[in-house]
Amino acid sequence: MSEVVNIHAAKTQLSRLVERAHLGEEIILAKAGKPYARLVPLAPARKREFGFLAGTVELSDEENYELLRPLSEEELADWE
Repeated sequence: MSEVVNIHAAKTQLSRLVERAHLGEEIILAKAGKPYARLVPLAPARKREFGFLAGTVELSDEENYELLRPLSEEELADWE
């Protein structure tokens, strides 16, 4: 069950509340007894897998050339 803590009290206990949330507790922050926000632990970061879409996109030789060709002088000027 979540504990409800008024914002005024949370100001003085913020470090302890954050530590409790980090350990898995859910804490509801309230203003005048009305729930306003929820303090919860962050979800663990997922490791990103490089190349997970490899082989799903097929490009023609013309499309590959267009994507990899050097920029013209005019195109380069647009980036300056």
